[in-house]
Amino acid sequence: MKLSCRTFLALALAGLSLNALSAELRVITHSSFAVSKSLIADFERQNGVKVSFIKAGDAGEMLNKLILTRAQPVADVAFGLDNALVARAVEAGVVEPYTPSIDRDIRQQLPGGVVSVDYGYVTLNYDKAWFESRKLPLPRTLTDLTRPAYKDLLVVENPATSSPGLAFLAATVKALGEEGAWKFWSALRANGVKVAKGWSEAYYTDFSKNGGARPLVVSYATSPAAEVFYDKKKPAESPTGNLFLPGGVFRQVEGVALVKGGAEREAARKFVDFLRSEAVQKDLPTQMWMYPVRESVTPDPVFRHAEKPGFDNTPDERTLAAKSRAWVARWTRVVLK
Repeated sequence: MKLSCRTFLALALAGLSLNALSAELRVITHSSFAVSKSLIADFERQNGVKVSFIKAGDAGEMLNKLILTRAQPVADVAFGLDNALVARAVEAGVVEPYTPSIDRDIRQQLPGGVVSVDYGYVTLNYDKAWFESRKLPLPRTLTDLTRPAYKDLLVVENPATSSPGLAFLAATVKALGEEGAWKFWSALRANGVKVAKGWSEAYYTDFSKNGGARPLVVSYATSPAAEVFYDKKKPAESPTGNLFLPGGVFRQVEGVALVKGGAEREAARKFVDFLRSEAVQKDLPTQMWMYPVRESVTPDPVFRHAEKPGFDNTPDERTLAAKSRAWVARWTRVVLK
């Protein structure tokens, strides 16, 4: 914004801070995005901008909003596009490629000029106390989930609106093949699987650890660590555990991208670099419960409860781009209709 000398003087005489004239950087995110307020404040001060966050639900919902508003973009930066969604975002023309200035010691990458920020593993979590109190053995295979002993015990997220929901679906297709996956999902439906709109609903409403009725939930390998971190008593063991079932593990890489047609391009690029900075990479593990992509950054010690699987069932991005929408459509017919 250019100011005339007269306007500048009038503002100075009025005692107004020039910070009031800072540009607004609009950042659209999924509902789980979190970075410490002090770091955001530092970014704003150093770059002369005000960051406004737009929480748009789960990542799938966020992408849908970007697509619906692409003629008049509602944001300048989008965070939360992952390897299950990025190809769709690129195909829809809602993001612009960008090469960050911080591109060293990075574990995971994303295609299409979307910049990776964190990664994790979508998998099943279970409520330890629930299973122990009922002396029910844990399922050992995906097929076990379709057996009578596990009827009405599982909640999953809708892959049409949820990135972990899509990730779990993709993992089952990768492991079982398309026809095998539809047979599995049909059997799950018959065995009482519940479908939630997104991760927050599944984990905080339906999961038995949080007062729901379902002791099995599609979540993240880091969720048991979060349970310990937020517990005031800091238990030696997490009350929840991971089930790394063959065919049920997806390696998710999340990224940030410039929104095509967005304003404040220079500030947007700086914000992308900011999310790759050492300070943010150290902060995000206990904020968003994902692993940092910078290899040199060590997460908080509580991540000893966030074991990593020795395998995953993640389709490549090209397959996800070509097949995921058809998978979701078929899943909807099999499970919801």
